Amino acid sequence: MEETKESLSFKGVAERLTIGITRILENMPGVVDVRFVEREPAEKRTLLSWEQKNTCILPEDLRDFYLTTDGFTLTWGVQLDNECVSLGCMMVNSVARLCPLLQPVSLFSLPNAPSLADLDWEENSTESGKRHASAAPHFDSRSRIFELDSCGGNGKVCLVYKSCTPGVVAQQSEIWFLDRSLCWHFLTATFTSYYRLMITHLGLPEWQYAFTPYGPSPQAKQWASLYQPLIFSSELSLADPAGDSYLNKLDPTKAFKGKAKVPVPKKKQPAQCSLGSTGKSQGSTGRHIGVKR
Repeated sequence: MEETKESLSFKGVAERLTIGITRILENMPGVVDVRFVEREPAEKRTLLSWEQKNTCILPEDLRDFYLTTDGFTLTWGVQLDNECVSLGCMMVNSVARLCPLLQPVSLFSLPNAPSLADLDWEENSTESGKRHASAAPHFDSRSRIFELDSCGGNGKVCLVYKSCTPGVVAQQSEIWFLDRSLCWHFLTATFTSYYRLMITHLGLPEWQYAFTPYGPSPQAKQWASLYQPLIFSSELSLADPAGDSYLNKLDPTKAFKGKAKVPVPKKKQPAQCSLGSTGKSQGSTGRHIGVKR
């Protein structure tokens, strides 16, 4: 009885964590293999140890999240030609994997080896400035950056502390997206807002690129238009009024309509061939007549 009560209570917590998105995904056409990874809550001493090690204070909503579950993973796929293809992935790294984006320089590395700090510049972010007026994070000691989600290799969602001073505890944090070209794009000011965005976008591939000037790839747009038509259309109208020019507009009534067969005209034989054939036919008839006689 106690085990059943614990399982029911955990299902209730999981239902509140996912905001019912698992039931919505299971009822979508073609969606299969919806998996939610159950995790134990993180201990308070683990959170305190992380804060002391990284000289940062975790935001209150992220701290409460880790005290509920040490990380978050929800994946789902689609059925294509009797094969399950993994498509959506919603992930928040555990406390142990909430590592700094800029690892300390090893003693065995070359003294002139390039690093991300060499790519930093003093200008404000012109690309993301339209969405957020604050300056972009820096790769040097002015910012402390921690990876929340690796985004399947399409970029990184990071917990960012800006305007940091060495030896001083950082308190104010934001959620930013670092794309594959190492450009920063502002997502949300709080972890709660980012978590809602992640759930709302169903963890579709490259959904973070909807907050960039260039947007996701054409393939990702097709998946978004299929499983997220309302939000996808509104994001297109906000980003670019003619943003659907890259989409393949498929009309099922025309695509699967049978085509009428056009009769192939027969080739006419040359006149010489026809005369030769008539001569042969006449000769053969004469021979037949002679045999009869």
